[in-house]
Amino acid sequence: MVISTFFNIKKLKSLVDWKLLLFLVLFLNVKLAVKIPAIIFIYLLQFNFKFGFSLKNSRLPLFYLLAIAIAVLNWIISRSYANVNYNIVLLTGIGFWLLCILAMHQVKLFVENNDTETIHRTIVAFFVLNAVLSFCNLAAIIIETHSFNPYTYQGQYQKYFIGTGDYIKGLTFDTSSTNAVLNAFGVIYFLTKKNTAMLLLCMAVMLFTGSNFTDLVLMLILALIFIFKSSRDQKSLIVICLMFLVIFMGRISPQNGIYVNETFKNTFHLKFLQHNYAKELPTPITVTPDSLLNPEQRKQKVAWRYIDSMYDVNHPNIVHTVSLVSRTEAGRIYIPQPNINTRRYQHVADTTAYQKHLLAFIGEHKASLPLSSKNDYPSTMPGKAIGFFQTINFLWQHPAKIFTGDGIGNFSSKLAFRASGFGFAGGYPKKYAYISPDFLSNHLDLYLDFFSKKTDFHSLTNDPGSVYDQLLAEYGLFGLAAFLICYLWFFLKHYKQLTYGLPILLLILAVFFIAYWFEQLSILLFFELLLLLNIKETSTQKILSHAS
Repeated sequence: MVISTFFNIKKLKSLVDWKLLLFLVLFLNVKLAVKIPAIIFIYLLQFNFKFGFSLKNSRLPLFYLLAIAIAVLNWIISRSYANVNYNIVLLTGIGFWLLCILAMHQVKLFVENNDTETIHRTIVAFFVLNAVLSFCNLAAIIIETHSFNPYTYQGQYQKYFIGTGDYIKGLTFDTSSTNAVLNAFGVIYFLTKKNTAMLLLCMAVMLFTGSNFTDLVLMLILALIFIFKSSRDQKSLIVICLMFLVIFMGRISPQNGIYVNETFKNTFHLKFLQHNYAKELPTPITVTPDSLLNPEQRKQKVAWRYIDSMYDVNHPNIVHTVSLVSRTEAGRIYIPQPNINTRRYQHVADTTAYQKHLLAFIGEHKASLPLSSKNDYPSTMPGKAIGFFQTINFLWQHPAKIFTGDGIGNFSSKLAFRASGFGFAGGYPKKYAYISPDFLSNHLDLYLDFFSKKTDFHSLTNDPGSVYDQLLAEYGLFGLAAFLICYLWFFLKHYKQLTYGLPILLLILAVFFIAYWFEQLSILLFFELLLLLNIKETSTQKILSHAS
């Protein structure tokens, strides 16, 4: 019995690489307080600092070293060393790049020292754990709302409703966008591996996060796979994935479909998409987003909400409930639905404490905030596009900064937001807070302009975050070239050996438009794991085929 138990434990240990799994779980956690101990822990278990950087056939991408070099060069050129607070920002930024190097080195070691099947089972285990946590997030919402489908639940002042996916954070406890991208990786990976169960599991979790951008990009990539490189079985699975999306948009979260339509209409000014959805929606005008209403309907909405609020004030003892069982005139039993015209089923339009904090900051810095200091509504152009034009305009006006950029943490990065001391992207010591004048009058101003207004403007399309924008603004053309040649080409030069690696590469290039992913220290590590694994798999197969 003891011997049998011993061999079962030994077999269990050999199924997955538990060190790799633990490292992924810890390092992908949103908290830096977890990431840094994870790095220390893994280096104690697997002590190795032989990174293998070289000008030819470098073992790791030289991009990380070049990013640090450009940042230091910029610091010297701009003579920023006299500013103590900026020196701390510089060291913090370099620390993020060093974490990228340390983490990728460990992933590379795991790929080199393990057989591909063990790593595959470890990846499966990771996605299973992530799915369990994601469904626990959803179950907690269902229990809280007492609604089987919280994506259509409008109670609690629409706390969930169309934004339910924002709470599906999974194993990383990061934003739902992170969870969505990781599962999009999983869909492509398991489609190639022909693992139907895991493919559908990842697709379901991705849809529940409600990340419309990730959904759209993944569908386009799956369409390319369907057309150019897929078997009959894979084509069937892609069709099933599309059906999942249609069911989610049509039955589970119909508001998401309308939101996507409105986003396209407002972004590209597509007149043929301009429908009066307020008339088509089954919901009353009081719970229809302002973006879907014309000026006259918005006035009607304000009037109705005033009437509802006054009714609640004048009838405080009335409980807005109905009997659990009612009968029609014909005697048929039915369960009455709640009155969604009441105030608790309407979105709270009051200014939040966070918005008040932003407005207070705007009031103190009006002279440096050309956009947010105005009282008018933001432009119909998405904030992300405006941010890109800000970067181009800034470099045009400062030609000396075209090649090396404005400097790390000075214009467009998660670090610039974090160092402001606002709590935008994690904690930062307030006494060392630093806000560059260039950042203040451009991307921070842009963020304040959208996010100090009503929640209709609080969307991913209005957040200036983008890897491409960060590289161009803070590292200049040298930084952008270093990324293309020394990071992207590091993987792309193996294009003949890549199977699932190519579509995953396309996905990450699209995802780079929506956030500062290098500083996020999350999805890029998993991306690197999958690409390194794919290169090893195909290289091993090639060697075996030559040997035979």
